Amino acid sequence: MEIVETVLRQSSRTSPADSVLRAELKRQRGLAPEESRAAAAAVFAYYRWREWVQECPSLREQIGAALERQSRYDRGEPVPEAELRAWAVPAWAMEEAPWTLPWLQALQRSPALWLRSRPGQRDALAKQLGDCQRVSAKALGCALAYAGARDLFQTEQFHRGEFELQDLSSQAVGWVCGPRPGETWWDACAGEGGKMLHLSDLMENKGLIWASDRAEWRLQRLRRRAGRAQVFNYRTVRWDGGTKLPTRTRFDGILVDAPCSGVGTWQRNPHARWTTTRDDVRELAALQVTLVIRAAEALKPGGRIFYAVCTLTRAETTDVVAQVQASCAKLEPCPLNNPFAPDDEPAPAIWFGPDQGGNGMFVSAWRAAG
Repeated sequence: MEIVETVLRQSSRTSPADSVLRAELKRQRGLAPEESRAAAAAVFAYYRWREWVQECPSLREQIGAALERQSRYDRGEPVPEAELRAWAVPAWAMEEAPWTLPWLQALQRSPALWLRSRPGQRDALAKQLGDCQRVSAKALGCALAYAGARDLFQTEQFHRGEFELQDLSSQAVGWVCGPRPGETWWDACAGEGGKMLHLSDLMENKGLIWASDRAEWRLQRLRRRAGRAQVFNYRTVRWDGGTKLPTRTRFDGILVDAPCSGVGTWQRNPHARWTTTRDDVRELAALQVTLVIRAAEALKPGGRIFYAVCTLTRAETTDVVAQVQASCAKLEPCPLNNPFAPDDEPAPAIWFGPDQGGNGMFVSAWRAAG
């Protein structure tokens, strides 16, 4: 409990709880894996139920009350909709996003841990790891939900590159992009490479992917992950989103998985509910429009550009789409198929959320004229 109290007292807008937790667990050498998992569960439960437990007189009692609420909720005890709308997210967020009751309910549940196996290896991996559940969407044939207690980063399968930890909605984004072997793609905001590695698998490690990010340390981690996964059809380059593009290459497909407020990750990262602001949303929305417009200059005629964000706010989703459309006459909306609803008509944008079990995400796309 002392570890949890330390993390909660040190967490702030500039020191996110998950980062503080990792540092504290590293400092506390000798902790058993189950102790580390219990500390993490307590920290995240506290931030999910923070507004419900404020009347408890001490921080320790608040933590205990939050854990009790989490346990009851995960066992199926309902929470009134009025309480969820009043306390689950800050008031500004309630005004900025189209919250549904199922999404508010999902915010309070402990999140699933999703894996993405290498193509054709899902069933064998599930048998080896145990405690795995397959996803119902046939299109996402590499996805597994892991419910066991093992440290997956220490498994032989992980070190052999047989799977990645990747949220289900993020996996769905790669499927929507649908890159083909031999094509040339650009992951413009690649970060540490989760979606880039998926694109490569979908391309059967053929063709070429440019992966860019503004931070060299993220690209270094991407290269390490790619080496473990035996992905070789990529190049890395720094790009800060400026007008000078990182390469003269023209692309069949571009993914702009843009920096965003992360509202769609608030189930997994509940501390961010209380540190993200409306100003963050406004600033990021302006950046997102700029990134899409600039990256689109690198499309081949007929090439497609995909815009993806793990947020739900209107300013960063439908408003960005409208501004890009108004600014780029050469971009034509590109209808998308939903892997979770294969019988539905293609739509200009897709929302992934609680019904699928992953983070909240938004995806839209355009095709370059010509």
